[in-house]
Amino acid sequence: MPRIAIAHDYLTQRGGAERLVLSICRAFPDAKLHTLFYEPEQTFPEYRDIDVVTGPLNGIAPLRRDPRLALPLLAPASQRMRIDADLVIASSSGWAHAFPSTGKKLIYCHSPARWLYLPEDYLGDAGPLDPKRLVLTPLAPLLKRWDGRAAQRADAYLANSSVVRQRIARIYGIDAPTLFPPFSPSVAEGTQEEVSPEVTEWTRNGGYHLVVSRLQPYKNVDRVAEAFRQMPQKRLLVIGKGPLGEQLRAAAPDNVRYAEGLSDAQMRWAYAHANALIAASHEDFGLTPLEAGSHGIPTLALHAGGYLDTIREGVNGLFFSDSTPELIREAVERADVSEWSEEAIRAHVDAFTEDKFIASLREHADRVLNA
Repeated sequence: MPRIAIAHDYLTQRGGAERLVLSICRAFPDAKLHTLFYEPEQTFPEYRDIDVVTGPLNGIAPLRRDPRLALPLLAPASQRMRIDADLVIASSSGWAHAFPSTGKKLIYCHSPARWLYLPEDYLGDAGPLDPKRLVLTPLAPLLKRWDGRAAQRADAYLANSSVVRQRIARIYGIDAPTLFPPFSPSVAEGTQEEVSPEVTEWTRNGGYHLVVSRLQPYKNVDRVAEAFRQMPQKRLLVIGKGPLGEQLRAAAPDNVRYAEGLSDAQMRWAYAHANALIAASHEDFGLTPLEAGSHGIPTLALHAGGYLDTIREGVNGLFFSDSTPELIREAVERADVSEWSEEAIRAHVDAFTEDKFIASLREHADRVLNA
């Protein structure tokens, strides 16, 4: 049997990429998982049952908790992540595609590094003297050359969405077929547990709209909250954590609540009881509309990026053309008077099941091994 290994940038949060890697691990259950950083308390508990091999910087606790602090060190650290396997399947948005391997390499690309090629999305409103900008500006030319060489050493590339396929072609000159991520069965199936008695009571009359997102500048959570400031009769529940958490909570209107660190059972409850999910960011793919759809819940999304692959207008959601509070408010009002079929929503997202993803990924892996 060929020796297969899995690689991922780092496991330090609970996001779509980390859920995707769990699906890859289920596709190849005997494979070791190689990553620069692993912080068990900050990511999904299922990783405790996987053989995780960490990088040389993992023993430094501050870097393990926030890998962004290690940015100047991550390229040389990646070069030391040598993997002995016949095939490495690397889930990458910047680093894992560069891990050296004795065998072949199949890259599943979430996006070429945002901090290199979409720096304003990464930096947000960071000023000219912000530490992240001061570090990134002189490093970017060197890292782009290093990143380009790493991409060319791959045997095959897969893109997680149509927009990422276009970005890979533009940046690397590589034609990467799309393989859409699945929604996780752990979010779709199982018992439910309320987020908290306070949230349950707060949402009792009229329900709530839901945002599930990292609290980062390009996610536009602040604009969704501002839209709900204009609709005081409605409620918004935001689930997520990130560098803007304290700022967003301080500015939140009375009808907006924040939660973080939820279990899968609590996430299932949050999705199942929502009126609709709101997705206002420029996402490369974005799993949350599929997670909501598995519960029969529609999504109101920005007409851009990966949402164009996962949302069919009028079936499992509605689009708004720009992430302004006014257009988000209009979408909420349109959705309130629309008729939604839970059966049709679930039927649409059935095309994105984990079983279909695993079967397709195994076919791509066999093709690379036998090339």
